[in-house]
Amino acid sequence: MPETHGDLAALLKSWRAHLSPIDVGLPAGGSRRAVGLRREELAQLAGLSVDYVVRLEQGRARNPSAQVVSSLARALQLGDEERDHLYVVAGLLPPGAGEVPRHIPPGVQRLVARLGESPIAVFSASWDLLTYSPLWGTLIGDPDEVFGAPRNLLRSTFGIAGSGGSRISRANGEDGAQHFERSLAADLRRVQGRYPDDVAVRRLVHDLTTGSERFCELWEVACVAEHVSERKTVSHPLVGDLEVDCDVLTVAGSDLRIVVYTVAANSPEAEKLDFLRVSALSAVVTD
Repeated sequence: MPETHGDLAALLKSWRAHLSPIDVGLPAGGSRRAVGLRREELAQLAGLSVDYVVRLEQGRARNPSAQVVSSLARALQLGDEERDHLYVVAGLLPPGAGEVPRHIPPGVQRLVARLGESPIAVFSASWDLLTYSPLWGTLIGDPDEVFGAPRNLLRSTFGIAGSGGSRISRANGEDGAQHFERSLAADLRRVQGRYPDDVAVRRLVHDLTTGSERFCELWEVACVAEHVSERKTVSHPLVGDLEVDCDVLTVAGSDLRIVVYTVAANSPEAEKLDFLRVSALSAVVTD
């Protein structure tokens, strides 16, 4: 482990002060006394308590975990070098080159924030859910229920996590669902080859092969392919069935997956999505 150096508290305060609320999807106006993020906003974005953020910035908490540092780096939209420096200052080893990237670059963070009125989510190469827009959560449902903990698409698809009550169905019914499963298994085989030393990927493969007969069948076939876009139907309790085009975009250099749902303009699906968009906005304002 590297030796701790520098001023963790000063770094966090400086980075928070220089991050525009607009870049994280928050309004910049109102009664703000400073241009940067408030502590409570950083805490919410990082999934931490406000009290813990205060203690970090006051130097009363000096040894955050790797998970906390990763969340802070993501919330602060740090570049790779800044992220690595944050790890070192916190007394931790930065993520290695052989691990699946789970850090979201600032450009992707801004993209998600500025396209927040669309259902959009970002996954790691091994399909861990990293972040999502309010409308995506409104459309798909509570990620903790859909994906379970940890939030992983493969775990929920093959029934080893999550509630199993997905609102999504694939084109061509049962054949579409089976094609989706085959595609995910082949995609994970490709990811395992790219990141053979990633502990989390090895654990994911182990859990799937020991917990799902269906996955075992597909894994033994040993197909290797990248999961691509497809058309889906979302059965939502408020608006009924809603057909969407699902596009999966890969971020060069990080293997992150940006998943975007779109519908044709002036279509019945667009009207349904507009209704859910208002619901998502109301939920954010209420919170």
